Order: sequence, then structure tokens, then C-alpha cells
Amino acid sequence: MTRGTKVTTTFIELSAQLRRFVSRIVLPDDVEDIVQETFVKSYEADLKQDIKYTHSYMLKTAKKLALNHIAKWDNQYNDSLDSSDDYQQNLSSMQLEDEVTSKERFLLFCRATEQLSQPVRKCFILKKVYGMSQKEIAAQMNLSESTVEKHIAKGLLKAMQYMQQQEHPSESVADKDTLTRRVGK
Repeated sequence: MTRGTKVTTTFIELSAQLRRFVSRIVLPDDVEDIVQETFVKSYEADLKQDIKYTHSYMLKTAKKLALNHIAKWDNQYNDSLDSSDDYQQNLSSMQLEDEVTSKERFLLFCRATEQLSQPVRKCFILKKVYGMSQKEIAAQMNLSESTVEKHIAKGLLKAMQYMQQQEHPSESVADKDTLTRRVGK
């Protein structure tokens, strides 16, 4: 066989195996480029010197090219978001804003519950804050479950109306009527 022909023949025989081998290392979009570069490098090397084991040489070349490709890509994109000062600063700022907003909403919720009558407030807080069932609340307060259910619904409605009024003072009376119909009296 003449020089180059041996490499070409081996490449044609190995191309499917090279693709599978390289696909384990690099992304699918890069496989064909690595395989073609393997052929070019092997062909150039065969022109300079006689390659005794072309099959093994091509597999090693493909592996080295794929690993080099990965190393170049990693070096190019190694600036992670976690190490970015801007990202950390923005994240801290967002967390602080979320925390302040959460505390403001909680204070608003506390003020809303203060506006409720004593039995409605107690039923509402036992249900929404402590997660007790209506049956447990009824037993603790010596009320019927129906009354507890009505107190909780009334507490929810009044608290939502109060919070909505405080957050959006310009809200119209029609919107409150819609809210009342949705939650129930």
C-alpha cells in the first residue's frame, strides 16, 4: 500500500468506531469535527513517518484531540457564576429585598389579624398559623365545627381585605365586593 492509502482505508473502516469513541468524551455537535481532525492529523503524520499500527494511532489521536478540545472549552468557560462578584452582590441584594418584603407582609398580616374580633381572630390564627383542624379548634373553643368554619372564612376575608386595602389604597369598592363573593361571607 502506498503512503496515505493505508491511513485512508483504516479511517474508512474505523470512522463509526471513532465517532462512538469520541462521543463519550465531547458534546454531540463536536464529534464530527474531532473525527475529521483525527483523519487529517493521522494523514499528515503518515506522510512524515511510517505508522506501523494505524488503527491504534488513530484511536489515540482521536482521544487526545477530544481531551484537548474539552480542556480548551473548560478553560474558555471556567469563570463560573458563583465566583462572580456581581452575581454574589446581586444575590445578596435580592435576598435582602425578599427578606424585607417578607417581614413587611408578615407585619401587615399581624395588623390585619388585630382588626378581627376575638373569637374570629382566635379561630383564624389557630387554623392558619398553628395548622389545627376545624375539629380540633371546635373542641378547644367549645364551638360547633360550622361556627369555626364561618369564623375562619370571615377571618380570611377580613384579613385579605385589610391587606389589599393597605397595599393598594386606591382600590375600588367593586373589587372588594368581588373578593367577598369569591371567599364568601
